[in-house]
Amino acid sequence: MNCKRAFAKAALIPLSFAAFAPAVSAHCPLCTAGIALAAGGAVYMGVNKAVIGIFVGAFAISTGWWVARLIKKKLFRFQDTAIIFLSFLLTVLPLYPLLDQVTGFPIYWFGDYGSIFNKTYLIHISLVTSIIGGLIILLAPWLSKRISSLRGDKVFPFQGIVLAILLLIVSAVVTQVMM
Repeated sequence: MNCKRAFAKAALIPLSFAAFAPAVSAHCPLCTAGIALAAGGAVYMGVNKAVIGIFVGAFAISTGWWVARLIKKKLFRFQDTAIIFLSFLLTVLPLYPLLDQVTGFPIYWFGDYGSIFNKTYLIHISLVTSIIGGLIILLAPWLSKRISSLRGDKVFPFQGIVLAILLLIVSAVVTQVMM
């Protein structure tokens, strides 16, 4: 009983930090939450692991971007890029065994089998789709600004969020149909 009480008190310490944290105006907390919900929904519905990889990669980049914007003091050049990249690695690589979906990519051009131009390469599909999902999240703000400038700097409500999630859903549907 004492062990449970000590564990409960220890669990309250991180929660108390969160309770007294200041309000955050980060990259996009709604984007991050939306992507996490979409990935959870994909797992729940039992879709292809490659599709889940898209959402995991998008979530990793979005979270990294969010954390990078929280840190106001720049300690080194390309700090934001390093944080985003580290967030991607620390999110995607631990999920590597769970999203294990490998396929062969044969190249039979010329030469003996085993040479660089006559070999079967194995590709981890979920890792590739995680990178695609991350690239979509990195592309969405630029695309949103481009659309706004084409519309005379008019922005509809939640344009960036809607655009990012719409691009992710379209890429997920295409991936699901192709796999």
